[in-house]
Amino acid sequence: MTGVDADRWWSESMPAVYERYLVPAVFRPFADDLSARVVALRPRRVLELAAGTGVLTSGLLSAAPAAEVTATDLNEAMVAFGAARAPGAVWRRADAQRLPFPDGVFDLVVCQFGVMFFPDRVAAYAEVRRVLAPGGRFLFNTWGPLATHAFAAALQAGLERALPGDPPGFLRTIPHGYADPAAVAADLASAGFAVEEEREVTLVGRAPSAAEVALGFLAGTPVRAAVERHGDVAAVQDAVAGTMTARLGPGPVSGPMTAYVFLGSV
Repeated sequence: MTGVDADRWWSESMPAVYERYLVPAVFRPFADDLSARVVALRPRRVLELAAGTGVLTSGLLSAAPAAEVTATDLNEAMVAFGAARAPGAVWRRADAQRLPFPDGVFDLVVCQFGVMFFPDRVAAYAEVRRVLAPGGRFLFNTWGPLATHAFAAALQAGLERALPGDPPGFLRTIPHGYADPAAVAADLASAGFAVEEEREVTLVGRAPSAAEVALGFLAGTPVRAAVERHGDVAAVQDAVAGTMTARLGPGPVSGPMTAYVFLGSV
């Protein structure tokens, strides 16, 4: 998967669905967690990678109002959406492996659930190290195994039931495919970082219904493209929502989600 290929996964209509159905349930709890960690670091110049629709960006602006925040994403649609959502940051389209910034200009680089998408993580981490000032830090998180994420595991079960011959493997191989903390730490070391902190964090996600979570994943993430190849999107969506409801329950749903948080220093 190249950076260009990853960019094409995200169509212009997806950020709004992602923001409405996935951000509150899946991403905001961890954005709050990372924002609190940023406060303790007291940075003056922050670069955010893979900022998406700006859920963490908004948290950074609120938690560290004195910091200058530059938010980036590879996808132009996400940058446009995020700039409208969190206008207090400077927004730029940027590839994490070729950052358009001079050496040593940031105190902190932060990334929420983006490193799994980097085609060459060591190269991206080396770029992060390049743009950090001496003493700078790199704070990011990555999802744990698929089984430790209640919503994603239920979704994958629904996909396997709805499409038994060819269930999409995106969740297992990309978002949850970088779930070995030892491998993450080794990649950081290869890029010249010292691992200052490594922590497992489990938070609870909440949503009005399992069907809304299903819609968020199926219409607001790259899973959408895989489902569309099978033709009857509505039927797949109904089947997946049914499986997720059976697993998570009717009405408001909640479930644990596990991630690993890393803090690297130069």
